[in-house]
Amino acid sequence: MDVSDARRLKTLEDENARLKKLLAEQMLDNAILKDVAAKKW
Repeated sequence: MDVSDARRLKTLEDENARLKKLLAEQMLDNAILKDVAAKKW
């Protein structure tokens, strides 16, 4: 693995971590909305 491959791998790992965080936040938001919608007001 040369330097450019290592740099690209690091970039992809960073992007993957960012996307995983966004997905987790969206899933949490979705769960909260479902919980609120399920309650009887």
